[in-house]
Amino acid sequence: MIIYVHIPFCHRICPYCSFYKHTPGDTDIRAFLQTVLTEAKTAARSSALTEDISTLYLGGGTPSMLSPSHLRELFNGLHDVLPLAKTHITMEANPATFGHQKATLFKELGVNRASLGIQSFNSHVLKTLGREHSAEQAAESVHTLRNAGMDEINIDLMFSIPGQSEQDWQHSLNTAVSLKPDHISAYNLTYEEDTEFIKRLTNGDYQENEDTNAQQFQQAHHTLSHAGFHHYETSNYAQPGMESRHNQSYWLGHDYLGLGPSAVSTINGTRWKNLPDTAGYIQAINSLGHAKREAETIDAEAFRIERIALLLRTTSGLPKTYFKDSSQKFIENLLAEGLAKIENGRLTLINQGIMLVDSIAEQLV
Repeated sequence: MIIYVHIPFCHRICPYCSFYKHTPGDTDIRAFLQTVLTEAKTAARSSALTEDISTLYLGGGTPSMLSPSHLRELFNGLHDVLPLAKTHITMEANPATFGHQKATLFKELGVNRASLGIQSFNSHVLKTLGREHSAEQAAESVHTLRNAGMDEINIDLMFSIPGQSEQDWQHSLNTAVSLKPDHISAYNLTYEEDTEFIKRLTNGDYQENEDTNAQQFQQAHHTLSHAGFHHYETSNYAQPGMESRHNQSYWLGHDYLGLGPSAVSTINGTRWKNLPDTAGYIQAINSLGHAKREAETIDAEAFRIERIALLLRTTSGLPKTYFKDSSQKFIENLLAEGLAKIENGRLTLINQGIMLVDSIAEQLV
């Protein structure tokens, strides 16, 4: 079992981000945190949490923007109601929201891994993305976390951003490598619904270019692989033994519990999403005891399709048990064209096949 906690607050709303988030406004932060803890306590009393909790992930939004007193309240409360003594804890952090004292607090509260939403080390690219931190702050945040004793550090980077040149992307990659993080996520920008970026794409201000996507993907792969990072999933690179435990659990299809507004849970074949409205979430938890919306059953076929989409992105590959007989000819063609290999009963994409993962997954469904 793994747990995700959604903290929806951001000082500034990035124009590319589609996750549920908002500025704190007049939200009573303490009331919000107590509601999350109430939801966690309810889950702990139910049959939902019958397994050990292997990982806890705090995402958002910007969890690191919470004040020290709020962070203590949240973490102490979670430890009170959940068995977290042996749980690996990751927290997303914005470089502009913490210094040495707060980074030391992260460690004190039991955070094992900090995931930094840096995206770029180029000032003009950060401006396009609407990020509130500078390139200098981003680099300094890694040193700050190291000096505070953080066990693991991930850096999120993004490519194919409007106005980002090949040289810009290479500079970000080189800078990230020089900071010696344990993990680097290199994501291709996607234009999501209900964002400012999708509006600008629709208006023709921005353009998508598959050649640019492929070229900058290859840049990342070459740079990070040569720096000793293991490319273990389409967008993720890690030093040996530093792969994201939390994400791997999702890919393998383990049950997960989501706490907070908009958070998704899947337990015992049932999936639901919490109400994506902070005020409504608080009211629902405190009046109904839950904020569940959009419940559905994940049957064996839905589970199979999800495993194809997710495991095909990993270097561990897709077990042959998920193949249909009708896919055999297509798989033979992949092997013949050097786009995939089969070892130990698992299909793994190689060479150009890695960049064709989505279209290949569609054919295997």
